[in-house]
Amino acid sequence: MLELKGITKRFGGKTILDNLNLTVTDGKILTIVGPSGAGKTTLLRCISGLETVDSGQFLLDGQPFDPATNRDNDAVIGVVFQDYQLFPNLTVRQNVTLAPTMVLKQSAAEANETAQTLLAQLNLADQADLYPYELSGGQKQRVAIVRALAMRPKLLCYDEPTSALDPDLRREVQQIIVQLRDEGITQIVVTHDIPFAEAIADQMLRVEAKS
Repeated sequence: MLELKGITKRFGGKTILDNLNLTVTDGKILTIVGPSGAGKTTLLRCISGLETVDSGQFLLDGQPFDPATNRDNDAVIGVVFQDYQLFPNLTVRQNVTLAPTMVLKQSAAEANETAQTLLAQLNLADQADLYPYELSGGQKQRVAIVRALAMRPKLLCYDEPTSALDPDLRREVQQIIVQLRDEGITQIVVTHDIPFAEAIADQMLRVEAKS
């Protein structure tokens, strides 16, 4: 379980997150919704350690946890970015196995086996040796999810996962997220897509733009 207590984040003189308290329950989906500029992505970046907070505390399973300084953070919190951030010069398989071999120190054989299993699970087995430029937007999205899952994170975060997808692919991503929830993976989804958020959410946090 991830708990946020009194989280505050400012940029310049503007307070983006103001004394936020939040509990993310294990094995559930939390959606964070609200208009652009309301702080959804900032909150996600703070949870994933890409931004530091000005005050407040994170607790993971009851223990103090600082996402910004935790050296093993990639193995604790996985992030699927809006623009996927795949390495263009690596194949799908190499994109998935890079971090497990370098960060988790897995053997190449173990990392490849995990990658193959996850790629098959998300219907990407036939794309393992392709490069990102050869993939559709929906395939890139799934590769980004597989890459995050390969690190065996406690928590998986998504930033606007449906923003560039047509309705069919949107439904596909919805099914994947729900399937992962059914497998016990805790997930946080930042989105402006209210119907999508309502379709997948166990919990929903609505954030409002600060005046």
